[in-house]
This record gives sequence, structure tokens and C-alpha cells, in this order.
Amino acid sequence: QVQLVESGGGLVQAGGSLRLSCAASARTLSRYAMGWFRQAPGKEREFVATISYSGGAVYYAESVKGRFTISRDNGKKTVYLQMNSLKPEDTAVYYCAARQGGTTYTVPQYDYWGQGTQVTVSS
Repeated sequence: QVQLVESGGGLVQAGGSLRLSCAASARTLSRYAMGWFRQAPGKEREFVATISYSGGAVYYAESVKGRFTISRDNGKKTVYLQMNSLKPEDTAVYYCAARQGGTTYTVPQYDYWGQGTQVTVSS
């Protein structure tokens, strides 16, 4: 069983930055590929970014490519999402997720989810 706790969300003006963190309770985080997803009101949960268990492979949604960076520190059992040049359309609840195996951007293939952290970008 893996518990995930996100933090770092908040209110920011357009063009600003935030860094989200996801702390994991797993004995070792290096067994898991990790992902960030987001869900805006009235919309389905969507893929944002994913990182392989070693950190050697990362993938991004087209909408965030060049602005967001996913990274991980397996020693600290923490995954990060650095978000720059934020836009109002980035407003959503952001979720961290974990799965054993390779990276993927489909919601059902992740086994564990955090409770989410709200990100609000004002125009």
C-alpha cells in the first residue's frame, strides 16, 4: 500500500510559478512510476506529466510542455512538479499517482492516488 500526499498548491497570478510536491509512504519509491494529473470543475481528470522509476524518462501533455517539469528524489520519496508561466486554464485540482511498472498517461493504470491540491491561476 502506498499513500501519497500532495502539497504546494495555491493561488497565483498568470505568468507566475508554483512547485507541487508529492510525498510517498512507500518503503521504496524507486519501484514506482509516478504521474501528475489534474481535474478542472466539470471536466475529466487529465494527464499532465509522468516520470519513470529511475527518473530517466519523462513525458508531458502538449498543453504543459516547455512550462512544467516533473522530477523525483527517490531518497526523499518525493516527486515534484515545477510549474512556470502558469495560465488561467491551468486552474485545477492536481493529483499525484503511482504505479508499479512503466510510465503511462492513462488514469486507470495508476494504482495509488493522493487527495489532490488546488491550483488557481488568476488572470
